[in-house]
Amino acid sequence: MKKQDILIATATVLFFLPFFTVDAVYQWYKTFNGDHYLIMAFLKFGVLATYGEVLGLRIKTGRYNMPNFGIFPRAIVWGLFGIWIASMMGIFKAGVPSFLDKMGFCGLQEAFNQSAFSGYKLLGAFGISVIMNATFAPVFMTLHKITDTHIGMNAGSLKALVKPIQFTKIITTLNWDVQWNFVFKKTIPFFWIPAHTLTFILPSEYQVLFAAVLGIALGLILSIAALKGEKKS
Repeated sequence: MKKQDILIATATVLFFLPFFTVDAVYQWYKTFNGDHYLIMAFLKFGVLATYGEVLGLRIKTGRYNMPNFGIFPRAIVWGLFGIWIASMMGIFKAGVPSFLDKMGFCGLQEAFNQSAFSGYKLLGAFGISVIMNATFAPVFMTLHKITDTHIGMNAGSLKALVKPIQFTKIITTLNWDVQWNFVFKKTIPFFWIPAHTLTFILPSEYQVLFAAVLGIALGLILSIAALKGEKKS
């Protein structure tokens, strides 16, 4: 382990430690999260998901940053994605149990809204995760890949945030073999569906936070996908 790895690990522990050891910090988080749900979603994803991509870059290249990587533009884009993801989580969480209730799983919506764990609540969380990952996730993952490519095309500079994205050019040059056979076919059923099932079982105030923490895993997954793409090219 290099010196920079020790510094990054130490900084990570020091950043999260107050939330677990200082009650005033934890209470502030709960209050602010409840009053400013989407702002916190922006901050959580902007920090944690970008951190995941930085770790992914470290695995891929041995470095935490590169001239064309664009940490700040990525953080802004992740923050905006965080607002989108938090909104979709709320929509799926409200809609899917109601839909399954009407499909014959009577009492599922009521059981899912209770704090106590039950088999019906697990079924509800699984149903939300399956439907969300079968519909929203592929669109999000593809758009995320497009924005990543766009930032790289602009040398990681802030101008990437204001320049129009060349959707046609980017989407026709994506490595769809890796996108389909690894990102979609393997990570969605074997990682994201189980992970988001757990997410929706958690208390509401922790769900977006846990989803943002999963963004760290996403960064690692994307680095593996990038390595797979390089090997096949």
